[in-house]
Amino acid sequence: MTAPAGTAPPSPPGRHPGLTSAEVAERVARGDVNDVPVRSSRSTQEIVRANVFTRFNAIIGCLFAVIMVVGPPQDGLFGFIIIANTGIGIIQELRAKRTLDNLAVIGEARPRVRRGGETVELTNAQIVLGDLVELGSGDKITVDGQVAEADSLEIDESLLTGEADPVLKRPGDPALSGSFVVAGSGAFTTTRVGREAYAAQLAEEASRFTLVQSELRSGIDTILRYITWLLFPTALGLVLSQLYVEQHNVAEAVRRMVAGIVPMVPEGLVLLTSMAFAIGVVRLGRHQCLVQELPAIEGLARVDTVCLDKTGTLTEGGMDVADLLPLAPPTPDGAAAAAGPAAPDSAPVPYGAAVPDRVAAAADGAGGLAAQVLGVLGGADSRPNASLQAIIDAYPVAEGWLMLRAAPFSSARKWSGASLRGPDGAEATWLLGAPDVLLTAGHPALAEVDLLGAQGLRVLLLGRTVTTLDAPDPAAGLVPVALVVLRQRLRPDAGHTLRYFEQQNVAAKVISGDNAVSVGAVAGSLSLPGAEDPVDARTLPTEAGALADAAEKHSVFGRVTPQQKRDLVAALQSRGHHVAMTGDGVNDVLALKDADIGVAMGAGSEATRAVAQIVLLDNRFATLPLVVAEGRRVIGNIERVANLFLVKTVYSVLLALAVIIARVPYPFLPRHSTVLSALTIGVPGFFLALAPNNERARPGFVRRVLRFAVPAGVICGAASFVSYLLARADHATAQVADTSTTTLTLFLVALWVLAIIARPYNWWRITLVLAMGGAFAVVLITPWLQRFFQLRLDGYRDPWTGVAVALVAGVLLELVWRWLRRTGED
Repeated sequence: MTAPAGTAPPSPPGRHPGLTSAEVAERVARGDVNDVPVRSSRSTQEIVRANVFTRFNAIIGCLFAVIMVVGPPQDGLFGFIIIANTGIGIIQELRAKRTLDNLAVIGEARPRVRRGGETVELTNAQIVLGDLVELGSGDKITVDGQVAEADSLEIDESLLTGEADPVLKRPGDPALSGSFVVAGSGAFTTTRVGREAYAAQLAEEASRFTLVQSELRSGIDTILRYITWLLFPTALGLVLSQLYVEQHNVAEAVRRMVAGIVPMVPEGLVLLTSMAFAIGVVRLGRHQCLVQELPAIEGLARVDTVCLDKTGTLTEGGMDVADLLPLAPPTPDGAAAAAGPAAPDSAPVPYGAAVPDRVAAAADGAGGLAAQVLGVLGGADSRPNASLQAIIDAYPVAEGWLMLRAAPFSSARKWSGASLRGPDGAEATWLLGAPDVLLTAGHPALAEVDLLGAQGLRVLLLGRTVTTLDAPDPAAGLVPVALVVLRQRLRPDAGHTLRYFEQQNVAAKVISGDNAVSVGAVAGSLSLPGAEDPVDARTLPTEAGALADAAEKHSVFGRVTPQQKRDLVAALQSRGHHVAMTGDGVNDVLALKDADIGVAMGAGSEATRAVAQIVLLDNRFATLPLVVAEGRRVIGNIERVANLFLVKTVYSVLLALAVIIARVPYPFLPRHSTVLSALTIGVPGFFLALAPNNERARPGFVRRVLRFAVPAGVICGAASFVSYLLARADHATAQVADTSTTTLTLFLVALWVLAIIARPYNWWRITLVLAMGGAFAVVLITPWLQRFFQLRLDGYRDPWTGVAVALVAGVLLELVWRWLRRTGED
């Protein structure tokens, strides 16, 4: 069936108009709808359950109930704090959920469905069984179906089958959910929708807010597991020892037992971790950044290499035709004179200059035939890419041409084409694509292509051949007709973003399907290091080690196929690099999926958005530094806060063991543990968790935290117990005075730990440390607070002895800190 170019082809016989409104209503009534919820976050019920029903909340809750029975309310303050913390955690996660859900709606794919003979855009949830879904390049197939129409339709099923080569589909072939279109167009009839679809789980998981594959989360879980093992035997020993020591006062024994157990539990660590991630999601959401998997914030902070697709990332999606350079005109029998480009009307345009007026004038003279063919080729693709759209904008459709067959653009073969019948009745195959792919090496036209490419211009070759499109090599016997010169629009923020990565010691690699010289010129205009030495990917070695060497050595790669993008990412990962990949087209999907972090542009194809962990909905490349900074803030600050909590756990366990061995009353009541935890960990930890932090994340989170927390906790515990024993030696029966002295000592040492963790100092960190010290001083000198917290310092000897012990402990802490810094493990 042929159709005049430039007009919408009439509906061919047998072309199905799709379901009618009545048929759709009938299926909805039967429940044959695509009802799989596309979730970008946990449900409200899951958030509440995850924050309330934890093992540590259960422990703290039981201890709180015990205190409410045997003790005064002030000894149960820790329970109210846990309730408040849990409430804050739920509120912050609900805020993150609302942000993610709103952004997910913005970024959700809207399939085109034919109903009643008209094409309409619907949400995935509105698709019903038997719907006719239209397909174009870049579309993701979200439900299972059977191909009904196919026009050179090629579908990539690699995400399902692992097979890298696209599959050419014909009517009657299956269309599997989870695959995506890489070339051509067509339509398929849905056969399985909702939870029956093969990849319904895949579609849901692709956009879920997850907590998996996170070194930070797994590290914290490991730490909590160790603590749980220590907690129960230590707590049991403490219970027995306090009942033995306080035989005549069971209520006092229970209170001091609870005071020893509560600080062992790092209850706020999980809360602050979740809250830091949730607030990070909200902050990024304000910049139209959709985080589809929670570890992506952490993962991008660990990145040391960013692979960038030039088109759509460094450059904007649109292009402009800058020039049309006719080559030696073809003779009637299809032969051509061996000559290079015909002389243009003027010299080539430098990169970044204004588009010349001679583009429109090319429709006359030597370029007239080329301009007409370009207009016809532009009208042949219902889903043009950026290059073809620029040609459509520049050249109107010529009359008198008939399109016999079309081959859409493919990233793998680097060309598109059509079989056309001209106004004179002659038939020929016309190809439009990469000159260095369509022409043989050494062709005179390639010299001009290299000159234009060196200016950062994209060049396409228009050629004519008598070989049919279905031949093994349609480019055989190709006669070059013209060079189409396209100017790409640089993103105004691209240079600034690349400089940011350079400053942060993150290597940027530009991996593009375009001509290597052209890609290098664009990268060079943005001052990318290594742009002066671009590599043509067709010359890359296939051996894994040699490919990894080339990937590390060079920064710009051109003529890269989709599979090679994937191979380059894998090669960098094999050398220990943490790799992020950005892209917007179907040729980036495989690399996005395999990269440690995949970042897609919101205007990109549905397939890229589906496999990426992060989607930049406003298409701003400049948002990436914000994501990196947010990830570094989250990871670096959680590591700081983890140090505080684990120091407390270590000194609490050590104190409990010392009390058990010495068979003395535990030095604190629960109220003392509450004020110590609040002023040295809880309040400052909240501020530290939300502070800026630009240090790149490193592996070994658990090792680094324990290397400081264990010795620091031992020093804190030893100092407080020594102070306690010295105070008891002075007056063995004055338990309030002994407890007050010990509390003073432990507060001073814990404040010193806070001062170390808060480094490097700035005005607000210094203010934070001083404010915590001032708050404790207020507790000590205010009469009603003295009575409420049962803190009273008697005389001078014991308090100053406690201060002296704290100073010695502080010196030891400094020595430990300096040693850790010197060994590079801090």
